[in-house]
Amino acid sequence: MNKKIGLKDAVFIGIGGMVGGGIFAVLGLAVSLAKGGTPIAFLLAGVIALLTAYSYAKLSKKYPENGGTVRFVHHQFGNGIFAGGVNNLLWISYIVMLALYASAFGSYSAELISITGEKDIDVKIFQSSIIILALLINYLSIKLVSIIESVSVIIKLLILIAFIGVGFYGISLHPENVNQLSTKNWEEPLLLLSGGMVIFVAYEGFELIANSISDLKNKEKNTEKAYFYAVGFVVILYILIAIVTVAALPFQQIANAQEYVLAKAAEPTLGQIGFTIITITAMISTFSAINATVLGSGRVNYDIAEDKELPKYFCHKFWGKPIGFIITSILSVILVNSINLQSISTAGSAGFLLIFTIVNYIGYKKHTILDSNKFIHLFSTILCASAFVTLLTQQYSENKTGVLIAFGIILFCFLLELVYKRTISNSIKN
Repeated sequence: MNKKIGLKDAVFIGIGGMVGGGIFAVLGLAVSLAKGGTPIAFLLAGVIALLTAYSYAKLSKKYPENGGTVRFVHHQFGNGIFAGGVNNLLWISYIVMLALYASAFGSYSAELISITGEKDIDVKIFQSSIIILALLINYLSIKLVSIIESVSVIIKLLILIAFIGVGFYGISLHPENVNQLSTKNWEEPLLLLSGGMVIFVAYEGFELIANSISDLKNKEKNTEKAYFYAVGFVVILYILIAIVTVAALPFQQIANAQEYVLAKAAEPTLGQIGFTIITITAMISTFSAINATVLGSGRVNYDIAEDKELPKYFCHKFWGKPIGFIITSILSVILVNSINLQSISTAGSAGFLLIFTIVNYIGYKKHTILDSNKFIHLFSTILCASAFVTLLTQQYSENKTGVLIAFGIILFCFLLELVYKRTISNSIKN
């Protein structure tokens, strides 16, 4: 019998999924796009996450099954090409997230080593090695992955809350820095929205709660609370971090330190010690996120294959674990060493915005049996779809590579399913 989890545990699963590598990877990118309006960009992304959490909460309560998003898609669309394409996109989006976290780990690791006087360290060594290490840990002990995640959640939350407190103390000493947050330093509305959508990957982890609902005590009472408490807390946390960061450093310094900006933002008040503490926190957080994502993506891959939406080969096991762990990790290593951070973030955000559009639509179609408000589902669907289009439209002018990668991934996922289903159909006929 599975051990039941309480509301607090479910909330921590959601917070751990969101406050992983995302905030450390994309904060500098958000500031480069939104400037003084960065807190607004995080708020916009947070509103979409909260509205989507409503659909997830209602669907999770009705279908409290392991598999989460994969199962919701099957309940609405069956087991055809469209459902398979969406679920393949979920798996590939996890691979993109893994690359994003590894990119952040590599950048912070290189900065930590540079403190010792070493220069010109290739971040590719760190970002590739950490994925391989996480893969080995997943094969050695799933329990160890869980322990690492549990401990890291507490560490990173305590340090990030302390960072916010120290940051506001620094602002009180230098109130003139608040001028960077004034509306005159905000980018135009389209860039604010685009900035929020590029960093949407920092919120996507709340969907991990869906995988734990089957083990949640008092599902009827706690399911919606788990989603809203987790997402609500993280929205507030991110906005406060954005305020402190923008007020701590000139925009040029933020741009120069884009890939490790959170550590740089601790320097004005705490000096080198602050930089080092936040850097180590970032490494712990991204490492735990990489561990959890290798585990989660490997299981999603296995579930999709069991549902005959990927070749049965993906159900094979190596050393007692799904072969998908290895495939996911190899693809992530290739991705993180092939494209830049902004392109990875754009592709990841686009993938999850499209998936969340579909999940919100499922909520709308099933609102009667979910006993939910169809207008919230519909509004969420339109909002996610609009954000998806806005992101790709705006990014196309300055980051064409990221947009092409996003489209390429989406097209590949559906073509893969089409070819696979036709291959199966032909083999049955023969």
